[in-house]
Amino acid sequence: MPRDRFTPTLHTLATAALCVLAPLAATPALAKTLVYCSEGSPENFTPALNTTGTSFDAARPVYDRLTHFKRGSTEVEPGLAESWTVSPDGKTYTFTLRKGVKFHAVPGFTPTRDFNADDVLFSFERQWKADHPYAKVSGGKYDYFADMGLKDDLESLEKVDAYTVKMVLKKPNVTMLPNLAMDFAAIHSAEYADALAKANRKEQFDQVPVGTGAFRFVVYQKDAVIRYKAHPAYWGEKAMVDDLVFAITPDATARYAKLKAGECHVMGYPRPADLAEMKKDPKLQVTSMPGLNIAYWSFNTTKPPFDKKEVRQAFTMAIDKAAILRDVYLGAGTSAKNLIPPTLWGYNDKVAEWPHDPAKAKDLLAKAGVKTPLDVDLWYMPVQRPYNPNAKRMAEMMQADLAKIGVNAKLVTYEWGEYRKRMQQGEHMTGMLGWNGDNGDPDNFFFLHGCDAARPGGQNLSKWCHKPFDERLEKARSLTDNKARAKLYEEMQAIEREEAPDFKIAHSVVFEVLRKEVTGYKQSPFNTHQFNGVSLK
Repeated sequence: MPRDRFTPTLHTLATAALCVLAPLAATPALAKTLVYCSEGSPENFTPALNTTGTSFDAARPVYDRLTHFKRGSTEVEPGLAESWTVSPDGKTYTFTLRKGVKFHAVPGFTPTRDFNADDVLFSFERQWKADHPYAKVSGGKYDYFADMGLKDDLESLEKVDAYTVKMVLKKPNVTMLPNLAMDFAAIHSAEYADALAKANRKEQFDQVPVGTGAFRFVVYQKDAVIRYKAHPAYWGEKAMVDDLVFAITPDATARYAKLKAGECHVMGYPRPADLAEMKKDPKLQVTSMPGLNIAYWSFNTTKPPFDKKEVRQAFTMAIDKAAILRDVYLGAGTSAKNLIPPTLWGYNDKVAEWPHDPAKAKDLLAKAGVKTPLDVDLWYMPVQRPYNPNAKRMAEMMQADLAKIGVNAKLVTYEWGEYRKRMQQGEHMTGMLGWNGDNGDPDNFFFLHGCDAARPGGQNLSKWCHKPFDERLEKARSLTDNKARAKLYEEMQAIEREEAPDFKIAHSVVFEVLRKEVTGYKQSPFNTHQFNGVSLK
């Protein structure tokens, strides 16, 4: 098909986006337009390729998954699979697919059929099979799929008929249904993929997305704006507005200014220092909930001297965590001693908090044979995250604490996408990050220290592979008895405490701020932002 008659180029999309952005800067959002002031730009619009909440948020309006989380809840409900059965041995999942589900159209592509089993197979086989036609498109890294164990544990994926799919695992995994509700498991249009392949335009698949979600994609201008339109044929909880706009605004102060001016209706990641003023504004509503999250400082165990646990323990005791909680979180965070927050089942409260003890830290370094002054790097995020409101300030405080034990820390950061990529490859010596839970299961946190995720590109940023920990992680996935799983998780938390692969900083309270005219919005325990079912008075 001729290029000029097919889907628009990214340049064309960016030009169109400028037309969208201009009125946003000048006038309050229109009544039928819901504007979300987002904190950053997506890497692309295919969740399977990404690991950041920023990118997941940008793709979420477009896609559905086989299972969903009930909006505002950790409860799993039917999505594109209207029902399912699980075999007695826990290895075979058979999904009955929803009929009559319509895909979106984009310029140059109009679907000729409804969603069916072919789309499910395409979406998972792209991540699973190295010889898939789209496997290497857009870099071809599917970190979530691999880190959650599916790359190695999936035995087969079979189209039984047009509306039945059978998934067979090599070993039981009781976390599968909530895992399939996560963003990486988004279902794409195989027909759209085929059309782009025939036109030699595969790279467009991840930049101009086609899904079955409540909103269809319209335009994107990098670092400025994303626009979506309501999908009137949506099968589920419908969009209550005509248009959805993500006004990309990295600075929290600028997001607040736009919210007050009526240029956006919802903002995430407010500055803790602004919350008191926000709560007094009669035009705003502030929502909050304990975060299903963790902020941590990772030690790369593949790089000396962090291959020694005594060094990791010393760095842990060097940092004044109470000062960080006071000066960075401003009371909107609690001290973390375990990877999972205390609101999650399986939490081991018997684990002792590491004390702040610079003298003991210096002694441990000496016993480990480390001579000071020691030079290290300390990476910090360039953006505000729900688990860390000010990574730069935190890094400066850590730098000062480390100097007191003879450690010179060089502060390092990169653009957000580059930062994540480099840390996952293991380029850092030490680096800050964090985690928002995706599915309400403890496994969704503990996999961050699993051996599967310690490979280059994986989300185990300490690159710590510890057999006693990993054996318990794998065993817990095969058990249906949550009491037995909880016992294993409690043991794993004790192992983590002793081995100190990272310094656990805080579990934050997550705040979101809305204008009063917003109705129907539900804050998510996963810190996801979802806009179907949301309206304006």
